[in-house]
Amino acid sequence: QALRQFVRHDSDTVNSLVLERSMNRVQLLGRVGQDPIMRQVEGKNPVTIFSLATNEMWRTGDSEVGQGALLLLCTLGDVSQKTTWHRISVFRPGLRDVTYQYVRKGSRIFVEGKIDYGEYTDKNNVRRQATTIIADNVIFLSDGSVREKV
Repeated sequence: QALRQFVRHDSDTVNSLVLERSMNRVQLLGRVGQDPIMRQVEGKNPVTIFSLATNEMWRTGDSEVGQGALLLLCTLGDVSQKTTWHRISVFRPGLRDVTYQYVRKGSRIFVEGKIDYGEYTDKNNVRRQATTIIADNVIFLSDGSVREKV
């Protein structure tokens, strides 16, 4: 029965119809790279935009160290880190305004939303591609004592 929620099969028709649900969902936890800006293009709703950094850390060069009958696995390698920057756009009216007002550079936040791939033409008339996270939920984690879900 759970499968029926995701796939509907209609065998009564000559050409069987299969409808599948899909999902575009992103969850990010990181630090804000710049104070948000609010933009509005003529005829469109305003949007709050900011960047969010996420980090991956790993060690390279695991090695085994033997001590008599005891064998220890030690991580002696170098620590490597990769920072990825994400462009976050908030369109939802209440969330957009609160995010613009309270999010600041260095804030630690959790963002949920969907990923959007788009194209635009820059000032030099060159076509560019942009990846944006369209946020529909932001949780403020920065102050430690303040945890507010908007």
